[in-house]
Amino acid sequence: MRALVSVYDKHGVDSFARGLAELGFELVSSGGTATFLEEQGLEVTRVEDVTSAPEMLGGRVKTLHPAIHAGILARRDLAEDRETLAEHGIEPFDLVCVNLYPFTSLAGRLGVDEVDILEMIDVGGPSLLRGAAKNFEHVAPVCRPEQYDPVVAELRDGGLSIETRRALAAEAFAVTAAYDAAIARWFAEAQFFPDQLTLTFRKITDLPYGENPHQTAAYYEEVGSRKHLLSRVNQLGGRELSYNNLADLEAARRIIGELAGPATVIVKHGNPAGVAVAGEIEHAFARALAADPVSAFGCVLMLNRPVTGELGRQIAEHFVEVVFAPEFDEDALEALGSKPALRILRDRERRADTPGERDYRRVVGGLLVQERDSLGDGRDGMEVVAGAVDEARWADVLFAWSICKHVSSNAIVLAKDGQTIGIGAGQMSRLDAVRIAIEKAQELGHEPAGAVLASDAFFPFSDGPRLALDAGVTVLVQPGGSRRDDEVIAAVGEAGAAMIFTGRRHFRH
Repeated sequence: MRALVSVYDKHGVDSFARGLAELGFELVSSGGTATFLEEQGLEVTRVEDVTSAPEMLGGRVKTLHPAIHAGILARRDLAEDRETLAEHGIEPFDLVCVNLYPFTSLAGRLGVDEVDILEMIDVGGPSLLRGAAKNFEHVAPVCRPEQYDPVVAELRDGGLSIETRRALAAEAFAVTAAYDAAIARWFAEAQFFPDQLTLTFRKITDLPYGENPHQTAAYYEEVGSRKHLLSRVNQLGGRELSYNNLADLEAARRIIGELAGPATVIVKHGNPAGVAVAGEIEHAFARALAADPVSAFGCVLMLNRPVTGELGRQIAEHFVEVVFAPEFDEDALEALGSKPALRILRDRERRADTPGERDYRRVVGGLLVQERDSLGDGRDGMEVVAGAVDEARWADVLFAWSICKHVSSNAIVLAKDGQTIGIGAGQMSRLDAVRIAIEKAQELGHEPAGAVLASDAFFPFSDGPRLALDAGVTVLVQPGGSRRDDEVIAAVGEAGAAMIFTGRRHFRH
């Protein structure tokens, strides 16, 4: 029996190769792998002794030779193939162990020279794996260190079953496909919407279930992305994260990334239930919770400042599914740990923004792709079209407008003094969204009088603004662009209120 072993990542390959040798495999290896195995006391046949050709072009050409690939691709049950091997003095391989140059890890770094990235494009490795996977009935492709122990164990138990061989082949083709897709993505970075969109995702973890208990689920990261939802996030306690936890966590991270200063975001079902900024994080938490304490039941809670023991004790008084913050002191962890199910996440990423990232939405047989919705730069492009807005009110205008972007359409946000006081989300009618936001505020004891109202899209009629004005709203911010803008502006002006056009819509469906 004969095995070709050529790996970039040497982790565990010495014990794997030793196990193969103990089973009677001849080890054939190239370059650094051969040297490494020899240093471990293993007997190795070097690839150049098989090919009678030296490594060349700085190692770019090692295994690309008929003496290697014919030995991998030969069908042992085909007399013609056996005769060809005999005619050319080529010995077949029974196993190929290859892992690839780490192209994605280098290409994902900032400030790396293109020439260095190009050198991380593996050519020979994928060819070896694909050849072995194609001929899996006779050659076992091994491409990940996690496969080493199970493969050796099954070989010791009498040999690899056809089911195992097929599974190894499937994994090898998936690995090479993902590798090529990452390279294609890197080359196509200058084209935001290339004709051929090559995407590949790597599983981070299985999830207990999907949106509902009868649905299975898993979480994947996009290969080549510089960060993902859980990158540099440590779970310090609680149950495993669920599909819905992660969906709400995504919404919360996007919202809090818009806010400066101590801020707290409470999310339920992908929408903010309460958001607040304040001089101290404890005050921001109290105000975000007070915005809608009923909807906060079973929420994802995100804070952008460390959690102290006192704040931890306050959080522990409520039913929270997930709490996410940059740090927790020991007293906070003790307090939060009194709730065994509470998922405690520490964020070391600090910034979750991913500039230049695409948005994807699955549809039947395809994918909708768009660039991510950006907020714009503060007051740039905003125009006061009715009344006047003093400097003190602009903070609430920008706060309400930034939150509105993250609410399901049709979306209405009422805000006052850096706190959401009423949110109308996901309504088919914008008028209903206004009514819900006002009613929520009033039911929870918030006073709409003097509040700012933000709308993610224009008001097609004046009825929505009139409803808000009757409740005492004094500033409305919306994109503008309706055929009845003049009618809406007039209604706001007549009420002595102010209105701002942003010129930018923020639908989120």
